[in-house]
Amino acid sequence: MSNPTVAAQAISTVPATILGRQQPRIPTAGRIRAGIKVLTKAAASDPRIRALYDDGLAHQATFEQIEQKIAEQFPDVKTPLVPKNVAWFTVRPNDFPNPAVASQILDAYGEDRGDGVIRLYRFPVLFPADAWQSVMPHELACWTRNEKRYWSEYSADGQTRRCMMFAPATIDARSQRAVRTFGGRGTQPRPDNGGLCDPERCPEFQHRQCNLSGRFLFYIPGIRSLDAFELHTNSFYALSRAIERFEAIAFLRGGRIAGFLDRQGTTFYLTKKLREVSHLDQKTGQPVRNAHWIIELEAPVDVAALLDQRDDDATLRMADAAVQALQGGEPIMHDMLPDTMPQAHQPVNEAARDAAHSSRANQPAPVQAACTNESGTGVDAVYALAVSLGADRAELDTYLNRTWGEGWCRNAQGVKRVLAELTRMQGDPDGLRARIHAEPGAQH
Repeated sequence: MSNPTVAAQAISTVPATILGRQQPRIPTAGRIRAGIKVLTKAAASDPRIRALYDDGLAHQATFEQIEQKIAEQFPDVKTPLVPKNVAWFTVRPNDFPNPAVASQILDAYGEDRGDGVIRLYRFPVLFPADAWQSVMPHELACWTRNEKRYWSEYSADGQTRRCMMFAPATIDARSQRAVRTFGGRGTQPRPDNGGLCDPERCPEFQHRQCNLSGRFLFYIPGIRSLDAFELHTNSFYALSRAIERFEAIAFLRGGRIAGFLDRQGTTFYLTKKLREVSHLDQKTGQPVRNAHWIIELEAPVDVAALLDQRDDDATLRMADAAVQALQGGEPIMHDMLPDTMPQAHQPVNEAARDAAHSSRANQPAPVQAACTNESGTGVDAVYALAVSLGADRAELDTYLNRTWGEGWCRNAQGVKRVLAELTRMQGDPDGLRARIHAEPGAQH
């Protein structure tokens, strides 16, 4: 389900600090839940427990708080609450340090689907890192009521899955007190199984005490928060399908999944889909299919636009190479130019460089001063490349200001985009001149 080597290689490049060598963690503040928890049949049969549950819901308590209160007053009830699979996500004020965030999320993205209740069924998300292992951490974990008892962890080589636990406290021989540790509790491989995570031979896994646990870490557009939000799930199917989406988008975007997916501000979406899930019946060993609401990661993006965006990024790299050449650096390499570009237009280096010197010598001073305020010789490269393609300087100024805005030459990104456009037009100088002479609004 994963390639642990990626995480292991990432760790090896992280510099050591006094707190150790570890991957940077994405801080979180607030949790959206995958569903709800309801009383078990045994707990619901006691009206006193039902009253505690209803009171907790009325006061916006978290399910953990409700469960803890029931356990305190009815210690004989071992498992008062169980998860229930529903079509929506749960957003409760007490799951956020700032309770008002829950209302902000529901106001922005909540829906009433006919029952008079505003719920969260689908919402946009932005991921803060490009490695899916960072934005969707997951593990096999066995919990007691108060803490994590065992968990899976890959060794440094990324190949061996270890079964880990907290190391027992060291007792000082003189004081007979636990030795104070620096950096939190130590960990160690679990000794009774050789420290190897083997679910098929693990009694905790076979008795459903150890389970897959994962979470999505994300930001929500329009919801202001320095820290990310999290959504937990223990669904193998949800996590596996999300990996497929992550890897597909990363392939189309040159390895990136973070931020907006395209220039139109498209985002991933988290929603739920009712799907039939197959599992083995523990008594018969036969496959059984049941319908469950499964978390679905959607990416409603135009694939053609993503591929075109990758081409644009390649053009920007070509533009950078052009700037280098025009500034006297390494010449533009022919293999960086598009394969479809006519050979007659590829060796533009010498002509462009000569045009650059001529452009610097003949440009009117006011325009030169305005256009090199922030972007330096990048503007020279724009004019030099345009002149090498047969464009008239005065007409070019009018065209660029009309198309890109008069501030293009005072913004580094603006200069880069213009240069990329001209670089793209190297194979069609007549088309560039036609654009320059076109009426306002008839081009671009």
